[in-house]
Amino acid sequence: MQAFVTSMGNLNAGFMVAITIEAKPGKGDEVARILESLTAPTMREEKVKFFVPYRSTDNPLSFFVYELYTDKNGWDEHNKSKHFLAVVDELVSLCAKRQRIPFAPFNSAHEAG
Repeated sequence: MQAFVTSMGNLNAGFMVAITIEAKPGKGDEVARILESLTAPTMREEKVKFFVPYRSTDNPLSFFVYELYTDKNGWDEHNKSKHFLAVVDELVSLCAKRQRIPFAPFNSAHEAG
């Protein structure tokens, strides 16, 4: 993980992915275990700024993952990492719904398209 100073500028620079997950009934703890197991190795990736999974306090089957990379290549590299590939099929099998939405800051998004 790159060392950096937390600031609005730094948080708004890069490539962000918002992930929502709804676990199948009775599978919330297994989803939580997998997300927790991904946190440390993902945070060690060179192009990762943040990888933070959240669990809803109102619905234990509902999860949100905030991922921030230095650039889109960082996300692509994460999706090919050994630790991600080792658990992604199991994770998907435990999900009733899973949505991954990539975002870029306005300045980058407008420049790209």
